[in-house]
Amino acid sequence: MITQKVLIVDDEPYIRALLEEALEDFADKGVEILIAHNGEKGLEMALEHKPNLIFLDVMMPKMNGYDMCEALKKTHKLDKMHIIMLTAKGQEIDKQRGLEVGANEYLTKPFDPDEVVNKAAKIFGLVT
Repeated sequence: MITQKVLIVDDEPYIRALLEEALEDFADKGVEILIAHNGEKGLEMALEHKPNLIFLDVMMPKMNGYDMCEALKKTHKLDKMHIIMLTAKGQEIDKQRGLEVGANEYLTKPFDPDEVVNKAAKIFGLVT
């Protein structure tokens, strides 16, 4: 039975595949993995599926990660969604903007897949 959901929103196929592979063990623990290839589709999926956790790229076509995050947290008031910005934009000003629009955390690429797994496990309450 699926009790929790994670949404991966990134326009890079390699990053989506890497995240999906890193998180695949959670599927055995009842976590559904959802994937969107741009911010517009990501927003649509987030509103429909209400994931517990979103890994969100910043620079994407159709809608960037900042706008998607702000729409979820401020327009739709979905404060319980844990959003981790995952981006190559590593300047402090970029991180600050991510936090201002409602991101819970901000990770820069390249990222450590083990760190992604550990953060997800903590959020899903699956820490052993």
